[in-house]
Amino acid sequence: MGTWDIGPFDNDTAADFAGDLDEAALEAREAMIRSVLKRSAGPADFLGIYDGERAVGAAALVAAQHPDGDPACSTYGPSEPLPELPADLRMLAVDALDQVVSNRSELAELRAEAANWSKWRQDITRLRDVLDPPLPPQEEAMFEI
Repeated sequence: MGTWDIGPFDNDTAADFAGDLDEAALEAREAMIRSVLKRSAGPADFLGIYDGERAVGAAALVAAQHPDGDPACSTYGPSEPLPELPADLRMLAVDALDQVVSNRSELAELRAEAANWSKWRQDITRLRDVLDPPLPPQEEAMFEI
């Protein structure tokens, strides 16, 4: 595993995925992102590291198009423009990120052994919260109905 930092494209697998997106025709890029997310989002006995790394990169690209999202294009992310991604990819990306951090994920298992595990986990949570914002705390009702 060639990993140099905790960003979505700071590993060989996700950086290669970004390169594949750059080389693909513009109209094929959404399908590539969707395919990566679908492969990782479904229930599985075990999510391999490579699928997990690509899923984090794909989720970051979806989150980047959300109004509250941060640009996902680091030095190793895609340099070519992406089409406007449909809103249904947000929940698919959330499901993929949930699988990435589950106890059935090789990526989560390996990251848990690293010194920067908590920072990586915070970044995944931040991505997830952009895609599916947590509900704000409810105020107490002034009266009962």
